[in-house]
Amino acid sequence: MTDRASNSPQPEPPAPAGATERQPRRRIRVLGVPLDMGASRRGVDMGPSAMRVAGLQARLEALGHHVTDGGNIRVEVPETRASGDRNAHYLAEIAETCAHTADAVLKTLEDGVIPLILGGDHSLAAGSVSGVAEFYRRRNQKIGLIWLDAHPDINTPQTSPSGNVHGMPLAALLGLGPQPLAGLFGYAPKVAAENTAILGVRNIDPAERENLRRAGLTHIYTMRDIDERGMRAVMEEALRAAASGTAGYHVSLDMDWIDPEDAPGVGTPVRGGATYREAHLAMEIAADHGQMLSLEIVEVNPVIDEHNRTADLAVELACSAFGKKIL
Repeated sequence: MTDRASNSPQPEPPAPAGATERQPRRRIRVLGVPLDMGASRRGVDMGPSAMRVAGLQARLEALGHHVTDGGNIRVEVPETRASGDRNAHYLAEIAETCAHTADAVLKTLEDGVIPLILGGDHSLAAGSVSGVAEFYRRRNQKIGLIWLDAHPDINTPQTSPSGNVHGMPLAALLGLGPQPLAGLFGYAPKVAAENTAILGVRNIDPAERENLRRAGLTHIYTMRDIDERGMRAVMEEALRAAASGTAGYHVSLDMDWIDPEDAPGVGTPVRGGATYREAHLAMEIAADHGQMLSLEIVEVNPVIDEHNRTADLAVELACSAFGKKIL
């Protein structure tokens, strides 16, 4: 279920006392996608609730934004379905959820509202990004993509060592497959390789390296790049690529991009990630750049979190992406 806002122009929400005027006030719709079929470890279906409990709506409203909650996209429960193909577990069910997610994101943009999608596992990005791409395709425009993740998620059923579909959404968006995800809205790819940037990657399956080459991706920034060049230089270069010739970009933030010391409650933790301040800096730079069309935050797993602090950090990062400043 999602809310259905009016298509008529909406009045600018009043700014609360103390809200900054440096960033424009936005109309934001929160969409939860409690998808938990794409990975081996369970628990990320509770991620949307954990971020809501951490005060997402109130904290964004305190910045002056008008925020509505569109509820959750309906998702099947893994226990009620057979896992299907061992090379792509629950692919049919995930594709159905992604189709509903794409429709909800498209409707949100048609209503003149910015989608903020809460996951769930990262396979939902095949739907969310497709919805954004379709909205702008109907206006003869294309979009860019910023992919913040410890993993490139560019496996296909033929290359995946696990068959977990949360390792495949970027492959789908770039047109490599699997077809049920790549073919949403009847065309592929959804984003061009030259407008796609991956940041913070540090765990790549052997066959994914060939898929990165097949896709023609050149804007790939590993944690070594961030270590050597700094987050500011890398993020600004990535944003330039994503914004070049596009209407703007979708930001897809997998919380495992951040080091487990700061974000322990994630679907697939990998040591050596972005620090707390590096993550905030990336979001602050994106806010300053001003061309973010939509945002998603995925892979928050409360089952293995510590006092909900990963969800709390996710909410903090959302606030930074929507303009929260230190001063």
